Amino acid sequence: MFSSLAPLARLNPFHAPQLQLQREDGGGLRRRPAEEAAAAQAPQCARKGLAAASVDAEDYSCAYGSGRFFLLCGFGGIISCGTTHTALVPLDLVKCRIQVDPQKYKSIFTGFSVTLKEDGVRGLAKGWAPTFIGYSMQGLCKFGFYEIFKVFYGNLLGEENSYLWRTSLYLAASASAEFFADIALAPMEAAKVRIQTQPGYANTLRQALPRMFAEEGVWAFYKGVAPLWMRQIPYTMMKFACFERTVEALYKYVVPKPRSECSKAEQLVVTFVAGYIAGVFCAIVSHPADSVVSVLNKEKGSSALEVLKRLGIKGVWKGLFARIIMIGTLTALQWFIYDSVKVYFRLPRPPPPEMPESLKKKLGLTE
Repeated sequence: MFSSLAPLARLNPFHAPQLQLQREDGGGLRRRPAEEAAAAQAPQCARKGLAAASVDAEDYSCAYGSGRFFLLCGFGGIISCGTTHTALVPLDLVKCRIQVDPQKYKSIFTGFSVTLKEDGVRGLAKGWAPTFIGYSMQGLCKFGFYEIFKVFYGNLLGEENSYLWRTSLYLAASASAEFFADIALAPMEAAKVRIQTQPGYANTLRQALPRMFAEEGVWAFYKGVAPLWMRQIPYTMMKFACFERTVEALYKYVVPKPRSECSKAEQLVVTFVAGYIAGVFCAIVSHPADSVVSVLNKEKGSSALEVLKRLGIKGVWKGLFARIIMIGTLTALQWFIYDSVKVYFRLPRPPPPEMPESLKKKLGLTE
């Protein structure tokens, strides 16, 4: 196997290093002339802003930004979102019931107690099917489109601006991705809430979907998409931007060695910690809209504005504690699983961003 470090990154700051090798007559590998000339600049090029760190070529199964890369990122999103949301269905069920009937389900503990008494252990699994299907589709769009939009917006901004405006880039890419992800999620989310919060409405997805369509038509599946955008877009913007900047801060101020010297296991620990921190903030910024969605999907003929007025400032924060536990754990696990999928399939994983050499020269930080 050959081992050669790429001296230059692509123009897009999110691209991984590209290797240009050709075989000599003797069967060995040598640099092309263009790469020979650039080799002298390798020390300074190796620290490109948001470009991937120098890695052995055999570590990559595909190029950053390729079709295969985006598809596998989407697959990682399916696994990370579908499995984690399904695993937390019992907590989600109690959280939704607190939001729509706070008199009966006064807290997370009484919520579990009442549910177990009335429905038994099996009752805690209500809504698992629409949760798994809906959030798998959402994960596909959320993570897959995030990587696509991150590359697209990075190309528009250029290397230096991508570094200077990296937080805005993360926010824009995640918001764009979540817009489409919520359209994929909305039908299953509507069915899930009805199953979980309306006793006697339906016990399974197969029972819920025909009844929803018969009573309200197609509108039943998408009337909650606007509140979903209100909830999920701020959530996802916080999820990705806070995660990216937290990872950057952890490697800069907490981890005692550079990321390139950390093992894959150590990098995944950093991913989990950053994911949990991001998850706490995600829960807080998205909870009011989440309360509106839960009530809206339970009631017929209500609008998001009507529900918001009726709940009031205090009402929209019901169930926040349960949501912080749920979303903190959920987000940490999602990032851990997603990053593990990237490691398993040997996908390029760009390191925390550093200031491009060209920008350092403009600011007089280097000679």
